[in-house]
Amino acid sequence: MNEIFDVYNIIFLIAAVVIFLRLRSVLGNRTGNERQSYDPYSASQKQDSKKPQAPENDDNVIPLPGSEHAHHDPERSEREAREEIEAEIDKVAKKGTDLNHGLREIWKAEPSFNPSEFTQGARSAYEIILMSFAQGDRHTLQELLSPDVFSGFSGAIDDRESRNERVESTFVGIDKADIVEAIFNEKDDLAEVTVRFKSQLITATRDSENRIVDGDPTAVSDLTDIWTFARVTTANDPNWKLVATESA
Repeated sequence: MNEIFDVYNIIFLIAAVVIFLRLRSVLGNRTGNERQSYDPYSASQKQDSKKPQAPENDDNVIPLPGSEHAHHDPERSEREAREEIEAEIDKVAKKGTDLNHGLREIWKAEPSFNPSEFTQGARSAYEIILMSFAQGDRHTLQELLSPDVFSGFSGAIDDRESRNERVESTFVGIDKADIVEAIFNEKDDLAEVTVRFKSQLITATRDSENRIVDGDPTAVSDLTDIWTFARVTTANDPNWKLVATESA
């Protein structure tokens, strides 16, 4: 009985050794240098996973254009932006003139101010205001005009409507738009920029019987308007509004 028991013990021992050797060949040995299992809730592993991994072979790395200047220089960028705006101002107005000084004062109070971009916006506003006035669009005018100027435009529309007249206008285009004056009132933080527009417009006014009472629907009229736009630089509203008009 003891012999049979010893034989079975030996068989089981041999089987256990064989299984252990097979498992070791598949799973390998633990040396203490194995990578830890990833825990998505581990803060340290989340941070490590965000770190860029160094390439194993530098021969496969393709440098991107400009990568040799990876370090951003905010002071250099700020200096370049300042020089660019100063050059724009000097292009609009000669150094030492009141206009140049006024533009620089506005720019200092409002660093986002750019005379070229302002002129483009003024051109768009000029066309919108002219066409809105012709169409009697008070809502659009109120958004673009100061209260005093809106009152004048609205009164003219009221007067026209009281006579049952309507205006037909076609905006041909702007030949020229130049900044002619710039003033910054430091006390009120008020910036004012005056632009002279030279434009072309086809306009005619008709009465209730469709008869032409003013203008010519076939003739192009040359206009010269001097408009002043203003805004408080410390206000949240970034829009400039028309505060004064003059026809030359």
